[in-house]
Amino acid sequence: MSQTVKLSAQQAIELEDKYGAHNYHPLPVVLSKGEGVYVWDVDGNKYFDFLSAYSAVNQGHCHPKIVGAMVNQAQTLTLTSRAFYNDKLGVFEKYATETFGYDKLLPMNTGAEAVETALKICRKWGYEVKNLPKNTAKIVVCENNFHGRTTTIVSFSNDPVAQNNFGPFTEGFIKIPYDNIDALETTLASDPSIAGFLVEPIQGEAGVYVPSDGYLAAAKALCEKYNVLFIADEVQTGIARTGKLLATCGNCSCSDRHCSGTPEVKADILILGKAISGGAYPISAVLTNNAIMKVIAPGNHGSTFGGNPVAAVVGIAALEVVKEESLAQNAFDLGHLFREEIQKYVDQSSIVKGVRGKGLLNAILINDTEESDTAWNICLALRDNGLLAKPTHGNIIRFAPPLVMNKEQLLACVAIITKTLALFEQ
Repeated sequence: MSQTVKLSAQQAIELEDKYGAHNYHPLPVVLSKGEGVYVWDVDGNKYFDFLSAYSAVNQGHCHPKIVGAMVNQAQTLTLTSRAFYNDKLGVFEKYATETFGYDKLLPMNTGAEAVETALKICRKWGYEVKNLPKNTAKIVVCENNFHGRTTTIVSFSNDPVAQNNFGPFTEGFIKIPYDNIDALETTLASDPSIAGFLVEPIQGEAGVYVPSDGYLAAAKALCEKYNVLFIADEVQTGIARTGKLLATCGNCSCSDRHCSGTPEVKADILILGKAISGGAYPISAVLTNNAIMKVIAPGNHGSTFGGNPVAAVVGIAALEVVKEESLAQNAFDLGHLFREEIQKYVDQSSIVKGVRGKGLLNAILINDTEESDTAWNICLALRDNGLLAKPTHGNIIRFAPPLVMNKEQLLACVAIITKTLALFEQ
């Protein structure tokens, strides 16, 4: 079938069903265009995007500055591999490290690749700097985590769907409850072979679970006490999504009056992805200081596409948009407004039992079981009313619009959401 043939929605769905692996369960809508906070389906219907490709499209769909940088570079030089230098990567590395306050950046392509990279760096640091006995280094992770779907990462998942029939699994990980500082200290104190603590500042896939105030700062202090690397997975929460440049608040772009939540925490290893490209191109990065990154030598790690010229210019443009358009500030302000408005509905609702989040990463908790289809049906009704969102964990609906949204658009979306929820009230 020619790529120029215009498909109907049903044809597009049938093609994916027949020729693609069934590793996703998409909402039945077939998109063909995006601009800013909006997407359009193949029939020309217009929707507010309230998922942002799982927070990859923070800067809005098809941002002209990001797309322009990508197109210009794609017409000049796309790939050299790392066998040679290119004239864009160093510029990106300098810009990104200065933006986030680190010495070194290791470029990759996807979030899962960046997590794997951070795990390798941490273990190698454990042996070569902390002097742990060979093949003993452990990494502490949190229950209900989501860091990707590679074999190593699903080894420390407690999602049975992610793990079933993919073993044997990688050893060397210790799971503890999230947002439990006592469990972390007990674990670190009891095992001197621990090299790192990998944590999401907000657990996104788990249902936008925001930890207690002070948890991340206390966890970082414990890592320092026990000579353990604090590894922040900000693939979903980073790049202004939560109202700060980073959810851990290091080098945040907001004013001090907005720092009433988690105190400033600077990770030893920072993992970024998704919105570091504005959703235009696969880019991820691991940032750390010289003393940690020095353990990586030629041949230890790499990627044919990681650090290519297109990725480098796209990454710079995406970060510049965040700064130039004050997207962290906008996410902070609109996030507060969103939760305030939704809470008014929650207070008199039987179908929604709570709203939570930070910045423009939010979720509502549906008053039904995880096994029910209520949240899915609500998302179908939201689609019919012009807004796209997706459930997670069965009874939670995540709301994460592009950060370029304005107040009027946000209030229009709140009206759609509350009108739709009202259809499901008992």
